[in-house]
Amino acid sequence: MSTEPSLAHFSPVLPLVVAYSGGADSSALLLACAKRWPGQIKAVHIHHGLQKAADDFASHCQIVCDALNVPLVIQKVDARHSLGESPEDAARKARYKALASAIELNFSDAKDVALAQHADDQIETLLLALSRGAGLPGIAAMPAVFERSGLTFHRPWLQVPSQQLRHWLTSINHLWIEDPSNTDIQLTRNRIRHVVLPALEKAFPQFRQTFARSAAHAAQAQTVLDEMAQIDWNAMQVQAQIVGLQALSDARMVNVLRFWLKNYGVQSSTAQLHELMAQVRACTTRGHQIDIKVGEARVQRKGECLTCYNS
Repeated sequence: MSTEPSLAHFSPVLPLVVAYSGGADSSALLLACAKRWPGQIKAVHIHHGLQKAADDFASHCQIVCDALNVPLVIQKVDARHSLGESPEDAARKARYKALASAIELNFSDAKDVALAQHADDQIETLLLALSRGAGLPGIAAMPAVFERSGLTFHRPWLQVPSQQLRHWLTSINHLWIEDPSNTDIQLTRNRIRHVVLPALEKAFPQFRQTFARSAAHAAQAQTVLDEMAQIDWNAMQVQAQIVGLQALSDARMVNVLRFWLKNYGVQSSTAQLHELMAQVRACTTRGHQIDIKVGEARVQRKGECLTCYNS
């Protein structure tokens, strides 16, 4: 019999909500959690409505949860993407919003949520980030714990390979749903999963562990940069002072500008940040104006400081 994935290192606040899609990964997580904390597990299934089989997915999840005596909420969501937005990003944002809403309305006593991403998901995220030229936040991939919408999200199996989860489910004769979109290699993440990861496995059998270490190093380095940005921000009296910014090196100015914009919820590209830095450097007279689009916002000069507002 295949080894059951361990939850020995995982100590969530109970009751615990499991995000349950019905796929292999979340099925394994739901079963393992229900076994470890009987009577303390709740589940939320996000009904995307993007496929004809979505109703069948929801029915399967209901049957499994009824058998486990796990309360289930099926939350419908509109995951269609807007113009210029990637389908994957749109679906992810919709999922988190729907999860938070379902928990608030139905399981308000729960504050912790378990997500089923595993080692292969982590590597796919890292490779996607590298393919897009991402900085440290992207290379750090997915954190094991993070907070959003007043909830604490956990990914307890980021060190567990996908195959271990599937082998365990097979050994206990538990059926799961196979999402047909997972085999569409037109999608970049699927190409990585079905083409790149097998090649890496052949060339570098330990790649999951070594890549994960690199992601952890990147996350640690980003933490240092965030702390440095906070120090520089405090030194400017928590405002984007032009003179204060100009006193910093290029690297530290870009770092604190990214930190400042992030507080407004603005995602800035490297090119936009460097253009903003160049405009700040060129700002040597009272009459010099700054007006630049960054992400979905605009940054302008207002007196001796920069200001940011949604465009």
